[in-house]
Amino acid sequence: MKPQYKRVLLKLSGESLAGAAGHGIDFDIAQAMCEPIRQLHDLGVEVAVVVGGGNFWRGRSSGKMERTRADHMGMLATVINALGLADTLEQMQVPVRVQTAIEMNAIADQYVRDEAVRKLEEGTVVILGCGTGNPFFSTDTGASLRAAELNCDIILKATMVDGVYDSDPKKNPNAVRFDRLTFSDILEKNLQVMDMTAATMCRDNGIKIMVFSIDDPQNIVRAVCGEKIGTVVE
Repeated sequence: MKPQYKRVLLKLSGESLAGAAGHGIDFDIAQAMCEPIRQLHDLGVEVAVVVGGGNFWRGRSSGKMERTRADHMGMLATVINALGLADTLEQMQVPVRVQTAIEMNAIADQYVRDEAVRKLEEGTVVILGCGTGNPFFSTDTGASLRAAELNCDIILKATMVDGVYDSDPKKNPNAVRFDRLTFSDILEKNLQVMDMTAATMCRDNGIKIMVFSIDDPQNIVRAVCGEKIGTVVE
């Protein structure tokens, strides 16, 4: 296998870590997801990871809670997932650092762009928690921001579906999957790839996205090695 990209940002949803329970972290699943990260590390690929927190908390569905506080709770949820992934990778003998957009020095490093780049160049997997560190922004926007800051070649968006469709494939059996799209397509057709802020940031910074299913975690390696899976947005 020959990697097609030198530095990638892997975006994982919190829900993908939950397993059958639907909440929390299933560490068998975490191990399955970290195995392809280990393989990429062994291939010399520099890997940054942004993980969501929906398996613990979803601020937008928090009811009557004030949005800023709800989003802060969501940021903390991403740190729980980041620490869980870091521990799993360490057990695989993969060097890893957790950096967070909100200062919490007792458990993680504060995100500093130059330090993150240095760690990536050293071959350390960098897991980025707390999204952008600001309320009202999704972890997809956080992933887009970090990919731009760290000069990543591509965002690998691992989802619960195998690409981007013209409608919800779970509701419409005749939904059509796209192999390739532009960011203009995403914005004009309001396709559910990521929120508009994240899509606009990727478009403006020329960042390619590959959307694929995490049902088979080896898709992560296939995506980096140039196999045609999922949907490419550029």
